[in-house]
Amino acid sequence: MSGTRANTAPRVRLFGFHHAGGSSTLFNTWQDRLPEGWDGRWLDAPGHGNLMGRPLIDDLDLLTRHFLDRIEPELDEPYAFFGHSMGGIVAFELAHRLVAEARTPPVWLGLSACRAPSATPLAVRRHTLDEDGFRHHVRALGGTPDVLLDDPGLWGIFGPLIRADLRLVETWRPDPERPPLPLPLSVFGGREDRHAAADQLAQWSGQSEKFLGTRLLDGAHFYFSDDPDPLIGHIAQDVRTALGALTDPAQ
Repeated sequence: MSGTRANTAPRVRLFGFHHAGGSSTLFNTWQDRLPEGWDGRWLDAPGHGNLMGRPLIDDLDLLTRHFLDRIEPELDEPYAFFGHSMGGIVAFELAHRLVAEARTPPVWLGLSACRAPSATPLAVRRHTLDEDGFRHHVRALGGTPDVLLDDPGLWGIFGPLIRADLRLVETWRPDPERPPLPLPLSVFGGREDRHAAADQLAQWSGQSEKFLGTRLLDGAHFYFSDDPDPLIGHIAQDVRTALGALTDPAQ
């Protein structure tokens, strides 16, 4: 697709949530690739990207409240959530908050490279690693420029930020008795991702009454960073399916 728009679909506002240590720059090339009429909203957590310098929020409940306050004025038309890695947890919890508060939920939820809450915990809690081990992990994960990892001054700024984000991810303990979301859920990942493998992604199936399946694409944890077109094509297809089900419950 590269530089061209996906097939036309009804107007949708798509909110994107970034990974641990990342920012909304993850979605920099997406707007011109979205279906005609779609409106992308790429969000930064406090302390990240355009909100660098603001205090970090390392409590998931407070972070979802922050995002809800941010997006509430923009929920005036059909909207969808997409979250990558940590952003998937944020999007998932934000959807649950909207449902619990009897607000209109997203028409669709997409989670990317994000381990299901029922997945076996990682053998090592990454946010507890010593400095050398932590930097090695971040480098192996990808998605972080070498200049940031190799420059002591930059690492001194971003290392603690990434560690705080991973602490949020690795201490996340959702209520296992909470009912599945009553909205369509799709899951995506990279075939070579060792941190969110296919079997761990598939366990999201029990978290939605309308699970649309798991799709694996070529690549590792940041499988869409070089070419987001295949992923955006799947997103457009699944959102069309979700919108069709709203107008025709028999689907």
